[in-house]
Amino acid sequence: MPDTWPMLGMVVAGAALAGFVQGLSGFAFSLVAMGVWAWVLAPQIAAPLAVFGALLGQLTSFASIRGGFQFGRIAPFVVGGVAGVPIGVFILHNADPLRFKLAIGFFLTVYGLFGLLTSAPHAFTRGGRGLDAFAGLIGGVLGGLAGMSGIVPAIWTQFRGWKRDLRRATMQVYNIAMQVTALTVYSRTGALDATTLKLFAVVAPAMLLPSYFGTRLYGRFSEKTFARVIFVLLLASGAALLVDGARGR
Repeated sequence: MPDTWPMLGMVVAGAALAGFVQGLSGFAFSLVAMGVWAWVLAPQIAAPLAVFGALLGQLTSFASIRGGFQFGRIAPFVVGGVAGVPIGVFILHNADPLRFKLAIGFFLTVYGLFGLLTSAPHAFTRGGRGLDAFAGLIGGVLGGLAGMSGIVPAIWTQFRGWKRDLRRATMQVYNIAMQVTALTVYSRTGALDATTLKLFAVVAPAMLLPSYFGTRLYGRFSEKTFARVIFVLLLASGAALLVDGARGR
């Protein structure tokens, strides 16, 4: 149990920073929190903690997405994602997750830079709900493997040319479904031990207020600014995966 004050301080700091970023963007709690917690917590503790914090943040800011919610567009992502989470967990335990992380990290880094340095691409309208479900599947795999399920919906809804509110609603509803699925898998595999459950009580109050402020700030963003925030977060997630992979973790 990380019971020293410096360790608990890092847990609180990671939760607060991640809560603010998630409130602002609609995703990325796991990305930000894991970047801090990796220094003081074992992966077996940090991963469930990140999923729990992300789920709590999504639920507390759920009311903010009412204007963008469209069930028919969101549902294919969720259906595909629920199928993808167990695949990600299987890869984590039975394949080479290091190479997978490096490949995804390279792609996200290049894509984030491309999005920041170029104008908005033309909307991709082909493929319909089948491709939306496939994007959800890949996101679910990433969620099971690295707790980063929101990355793929962020990219794909940008390709689709969806408006800001619909993109955020899709990412939030999708992430809630993925996080509930991941926590269920953790519970079934015995990953939610006493140490992790105690730290849940530390993370919850630390991230709630910053998440609220992030949600309030989101309302002031234009379409263009919101898109740039997403690209910056995608670039950061790619860099984080590359660094994580380079460290052999």
